[in-house]
Amino acid sequence: MSIEQLQHAKLITAMITPFREDGSINFEALPGLVEHLLAHHTEGILLAGTTAESPTLTHDEELELFAAVQKIVNGRVPLIAGVGTNDTRDSIEFAKEVASFGGFAAGLAIVPYYNKPSQEGMYQHFKAIADASDLPIIIYNIPGRVVVEMAPDTLLRLAEHPNIIGVKECTSLDNLAYLIEHKPDDFLVYTGEDGDAFHAMNLGADGVISVASHSNGNEMFEMLEAIENNDLKAAASIQRKFIPKVNALFSVPSPAPVKAVLNHLGFDVGPLRLPLVTCTPEEAKRIIKVVLEEDIEATRQTVTGVVRPDY
Repeated sequence: MSIEQLQHAKLITAMITPFREDGSINFEALPGLVEHLLAHHTEGILLAGTTAESPTLTHDEELELFAAVQKIVNGRVPLIAGVGTNDTRDSIEFAKEVASFGGFAAGLAIVPYYNKPSQEGMYQHFKAIADASDLPIIIYNIPGRVVVEMAPDTLLRLAEHPNIIGVKECTSLDNLAYLIEHKPDDFLVYTGEDGDAFHAMNLGADGVISVASHSNGNEMFEMLEAIENNDLKAAASIQRKFIPKVNALFSVPSPAPVKAVLNHLGFDVGPLRLPLVTCTPEEAKRIIKVVLEEDIEATRQTVTGVVRPDY
């Protein structure tokens, strides 16, 4: 896997982890899920991210997951491995291990959570990870989950590091625009907000790291293609119908909604690991109606005007 492959991937799926009812990873469900994603325009896959329930995956489980998905994908799309924690030393060791493991275009490292570092602390954290390994690093800036926000100027300082190649940005469109305007030419900027994909791509983002692509990859691809072809009316028409689906997919803590949809579609991705819980039958029914059936009444109940998920 190479950075060049990643540079051409506009639609990257942050893949869920399928579990059995006893909480173990359902490796048998992986081939069908991966092939479904690739058949619906996923151009890259992120493993062991937030959507994969990485806080409840053990180190060994993550390595098993990496090996299993690599075997299925067999080089068809670039893979990204989640490697970051709130412990710099642990993140460095994992980045080194993934680099030795091979087969990954990059590692995704989240802004440290819980210990609430300063901007300088964040800078030194990512610099230490990038200095220690040959694995290219993508920063994950998501203040809704980690409490602190990396400022755009801190990101731009880090963008000068030769081994820090991009950011998954989950703040504001203003920050996104600033980053795109001032970043080095080869620094990749992805939105991590499905609902912002239309706006982000028109601002010049390189792509979207998506949850909705599990179930709505075709329409996301069509929207991105329309933007690429300067057909903004067509892209906007898709976006207007897409927003309530995004809201439904984040109407309860993710990835419960997308797992409900995938289970409904027959992919046997199972439950979530505590402290996350599955959707109630009523929640699942409403989410499925909006996401898959475009049910008008269910959509009316879902439209809140909020594109960015309430984490």
